[in-house]
Amino acid sequence: MTAPTASRTVHPERDTLAKAADENFPVAPFFLPRAWRDDLMAVYGFARLVDDIGDGDLAPGGADARLLGVDGADADDRLVLLDALEADLRRVFDGAPHHPLLRRLQPVVRRRGLTPEAFLGLIAANRRDQLVTRYETYDDLLAYCELSANPVGRLVLAVTGTATPERIRRSDAICTALQIVEHLQDVAEDLDRDRVYLPAADMKRFHVQEADLAAPTAGASVRALIAFEAQRAHDLLADGAPLVHSVHGRLRLLLAGFVAGGRAALHAIAAAHYDVLPGPPRPGRLRLLRETGATLRGEG
Repeated sequence: MTAPTASRTVHPERDTLAKAADENFPVAPFFLPRAWRDDLMAVYGFARLVDDIGDGDLAPGGADARLLGVDGADADDRLVLLDALEADLRRVFDGAPHHPLLRRLQPVVRRRGLTPEAFLGLIAANRRDQLVTRYETYDDLLAYCELSANPVGRLVLAVTGTATPERIRRSDAICTALQIVEHLQDVAEDLDRDRVYLPAADMKRFHVQEADLAAPTAGASVRALIAFEAQRAHDLLADGAPLVHSVHGRLRLLLAGFVAGGRAALHAIAAAHYDVLPGPPRPGRLRLLRETGATLRGEG
């Protein structure tokens, strides 16, 4: 590793933050107070950077690696990059971080009194992605979601000053559900990355082989498996949904958007008759608005 040079002018953070528009859920919508929007985008920028490193989706040119002090052959080593990112994260709490996305995060951490645990969980999840590509049981998958998804909801509650043990529990259920929904949408894409997030025990129960997941369209067994996992995500969303009505004002609308995004995606999966293999089923804006309204009314 080498220290990044101060004279290098790069702006990789712009591409990273632009990806917020493609998420299943609202990241920092216009109706939130400006301070919340800015802080949530800073948190999102870190989370997106971690995932881009873990998925090998960094912008071409190696700017992010150089900013993290990594060059040469190591610039393509995801574990080395994650280690460098963790080192820069620790500088957020006790020094001067190098990467602009972490420099953007530092004042949020100080202003909101955030602790390292949630950020470290996201890094740990992406380390696991480099080493673990299959999950034997649903409980194993839930343990992964505890690292990969739940920290995001906990950070939203922390930024908005609304965290309580019960709200965190509900938030964890929502975030795990959203992660499972994303896995269901991306079965084919994940398989291309040599990752399978459908629990092996469930695949065996439904007589599904990995070769079945590589088909152009899903057969009856794959569809039954996807429907089974979708119901699990639905139940988790139902468990987490009371979080929405435990808060007030614009935060309630934001959290309703999270739940509605998951419900709308599940509706799209069902509308595709659980055939997720040709490509990710995505909900339309009208469905999302309907689900948001239903969530705010306490329906579903």
